[in-house]
Amino acid sequence: MNAHTTASVPPTLQSLIELEMQSGERVVWMDQPIPSRLAHSTWPIVVFGMPWTIFAVFWMVGASWGTSQMQGPSGFKFFSLFGLPFVLIGVAMLSSPFWVRRSAQRSAYVLTDRRAILFRANWRGAVNVRSFNPDQLTNIQRVQERDGSGDVIFAQDIPRDNDGNRVSRNVGFLAIREVKAVEELVRVLAQSKRS
Repeated sequence: MNAHTTASVPPTLQSLIELEMQSGERVVWMDQPIPSRLAHSTWPIVVFGMPWTIFAVFWMVGASWGTSQMQGPSGFKFFSLFGLPFVLIGVAMLSSPFWVRRSAQRSAYVLTDRRAILFRANWRGAVNVRSFNPDQLTNIQRVQERDGSGDVIFAQDIPRDNDGNRVSRNVGFLAIREVKAVEELVRVLAQSKRS
């Protein structure tokens, strides 16, 4: 498989990748995640967000109508605004495909002759750079779709959620084209330092 040229990566990412390269380090493969594949993974959030948002809007309308009919202190007139954070949460859930797609368009994956590097943008536009040396590539897995795209997973993050429960997240080259060929390149790098 040939390495992709940096022309397929936006100029801001290209500059960041060039700054990250060490002296003499050579790019073997580089690409960006497929935005539509990553956005597709947010549909359960969207489905949950639909009734959530509808309920929150109806609650606000009902509370607004109810407080407008009341006699008494005017402080109750703003009671319906209590539902506004819930509407905003619903809007965030409904727009999650947009934010994930936007993040994917600002992210890149790079495999060099020395390491695997993830450049992952968050919703604010900041880019998190994470490197994996060959000795860290010990548990490589491939998830392949029918069209040949998929994920090359080589690590697991197990952070805690807001309730303190552990949540497992796959780490690697997610939603990429030609996943089998990329997996082979990652395996070659993983074995290069062991031989």
